[in-house]
Amino acid sequence: MVTARKGTKARKSISPKLYSKKMTDSKNEEELKYESVGEEYSDVLCEKCGSGHRPVELLLCDKCDRGFHLFCLSPILAAVPKGSWLCSSCSHQKNLTNFPLDQTKIFDFFRIQRCSNPTEKLSPDCRKRRKRSSSLVVSKKRRKLLAFSPSEDSNRRLEQMASLATALTTNGAEFSNELTYVPGMAPRSANRAILERDGMQVMSKDDRETLILCKNMMERGEWPPLMVVFDSREGFTVEADRTIRDLTIISEYVGDVDYLQNHEDDDGDSMMTLLSATDPSKSLKQNVKCLRFDVNGECRVLLIASRDIKKGERLYFDYNGYENVYPTQHFI
Repeated sequence: MVTARKGTKARKSISPKLYSKKMTDSKNEEELKYESVGEEYSDVLCEKCGSGHRPVELLLCDKCDRGFHLFCLSPILAAVPKGSWLCSSCSHQKNLTNFPLDQTKIFDFFRIQRCSNPTEKLSPDCRKRRKRSSSLVVSKKRRKLLAFSPSEDSNRRLEQMASLATALTTNGAEFSNELTYVPGMAPRSANRAILERDGMQVMSKDDRETLILCKNMMERGEWPPLMVVFDSREGFTVEADRTIRDLTIISEYVGDVDYLQNHEDDDGDSMMTLLSATDPSKSLKQNVKCLRFDVNGECRVLLIASRDIKKGERLYFDYNGYENVYPTQHFI
């Protein structure tokens, strides 16, 4: 039986008030739980659209018991939250607080190295490397990755970083620019490229140099030209703040490394835009791809521009790449 769901981990931790039957058969306990839920909430309608259709995507507020379709919420949700969930009326959501546009606070938040002689211009090494890379991209043998081109205006770069800091602090996330191995989670030895089931492409020397260049630029505060924009319908989205060329390194998956099975039921807070793909003819085309590389024996995952991206265009990608482990049909 398909029923409206409470904002709890799927098929677990259903509130005691939902029980209308005595649990005597442990074998059918889960089935009885959901039958009782269906009896009590079978007439629940979405408070936004007034429909009871698609009940599997109908979420119940844990305080007022009113129903809301995942796709009717603002911003929309991709899946039933793991823990308890309150609607906007019960949660008393506060207005979005922007991160202070203060260089010292921004640099401290992102742990940016301060230059002894700050300047408005980008580092010469950055411009030189980008010029060299662009001349090699026409090679017929193999197309090389490109380093991103930071915005030349330092004030604009601060605004870009502040937009990301706003998104991170709003979601209670911490910033990291490297892969980290925390005790109790996956060890470094588990992230070896040799363990990949179907093998993994080895990153070339030139591409490694490009990746190192990108990392060094970010440590100096020369970040990819991206703005994180809050959309009342879709939540936090990412937009190109200047033209980004095809095969440009945009970002890398970093932070704590752990086994996938330990997070199969985690809430998915992707920084990229959510897109409903129920009508493929209206779906926007993906402009970012996820690539896995063997970098000195370690598995590294990069987000690469899959085509030229114009200024103001939102970034879309499938954050699982080729691994169909999470239900990501509404993510690109």
